[in-house]
Amino acid sequence: MNGAQDLGGMQAFGPVQPEAEDAPLFHAAWERRVFAITLAMGATGKWNIDTSRAARESLPPAQYLASSYYEIWFEGLRKLLHGSGLASAGELESGTLQISAAPVPRVLTADQVKAALLRGSPVNRPVTHDARFQVGDAVRTCKMNPSTHTRLPRYCRDKRGTIVALRGVHVFPDTNASGRGENPEWLYTVRFDAAELWGADTTASSVCVDCWEPYLDIDANDANRHATH
Repeated sequence: MNGAQDLGGMQAFGPVQPEAEDAPLFHAAWERRVFAITLAMGATGKWNIDTSRAARESLPPAQYLASSYYEIWFEGLRKLLHGSGLASAGELESGTLQISAAPVPRVLTADQVKAALLRGSPVNRPVTHDARFQVGDAVRTCKMNPSTHTRLPRYCRDKRGTIVALRGVHVFPDTNASGRGENPEWLYTVRFDAAELWGADTTASSVCVDCWEPYLDIDANDANRHATH
């Protein structure tokens, strides 16, 4: 979706201020707790990583931009808990159980956390159809403004690029986030000339973006050029 989280290419937000390499992972005890609860609830299987990202992205822009990293996680988790029926609005407000706990498919216990984090949640899937594009193909990204989750940044929509790598077949986040299934699609790395994205006065050379196949189409200019030869 078009939201405050998609800051690529936007101006007037100030410079990125990286933390020192030895900075603590958590800056307050509540951040550690939010991380733990988010991990535990994600492991229940009531939602997936794309649904979780979409919940955070749906926060009002003013709230999103004024919030810290784990504040955004916390508010996204509240939306997921309420939307999935695991907690009522009253319970989220009071912090106390008011009705019988809803059943969940899985429970992550403390002794399982390390193995779960090491294992991760792979999203690659078996190849069931041929890739539409190959390395070297000239493509153009779709011009779109979806109201739901997408992994195609605004700054590289409706832009010309070149396929530089095939990454296999992966879960398609645009449908997975909204409960419409994994619908695995080919994933490509697309190289864009920086001038295509930012204009001729840029000091950059190129930008590479991983794009799922539905984001891409044949570059009409390149196809017409080949048709005349």
